[in-house]
Amino acid sequence: MQSPGLAVVNDPSAWQRLENYVCDIIRTFGRDDRILMWDLYNEPGNRKQDERSLPLLCKVFEWARGLEPSQPLTAGIWTSNRVMNTFLVEASDLITFHNYDTAEVLTAEITELRQYGRPLICTEWLRRGYSEVATCLPVFKKEQVGCCNWGLVSGKTQTIYPWGSLEGGSEPPLWFHDLLRSDGSPFNPEEVQLFKTLCS
Repeated sequence: MQSPGLAVVNDPSAWQRLENYVCDIIRTFGRDDRILMWDLYNEPGNRKQDERSLPLLCKVFEWARGLEPSQPLTAGIWTSNRVMNTFLVEASDLITFHNYDTAEVLTAEITELRQYGRPLICTEWLRRGYSEVATCLPVFKKEQVGCCNWGLVSGKTQTIYPWGSLEGGSEPPLWFHDLLRSDGSPFNPEEVQLFKTLCS
């Protein structure tokens, strides 16, 4: 489900509801030390919105910044759109990004993003067949870059299936995302062991 949806993104008269939501959440938790950061907008420009998402993205940062939360603000770099990425770098307190590619591509992106001199966190990764735990997790460790898995436990979001999968398919032999089954057991025990080894 896309949220808030293309019609809302492109209609400033519909943004009051979004402002109310953002401001309510940040007013409530903007000084809570359990919050690491505020990732304000997931993949701006997605669904062929390109730079049409930029006005709303600017507003979301404006709303959040005006409340002066103690936590840093960010939104992830995930595309090659230069205009969008320039804004994201300038507006974000720390640099977050998405990378679903090989360890080599991940390493190159980290090298490129280091030029901004800010902490780096990859807020989406792991796409088995491309971005693997065995090859990418050691890159994050070596480069001292934080990372968050998009999928963690197999469940209602169905992230064990590749993007574009038809509904109702059987469990794929190679999960796309997710690390754990619904009972807490690992999809791949070797992956979990690598997390324990590198992240302890």
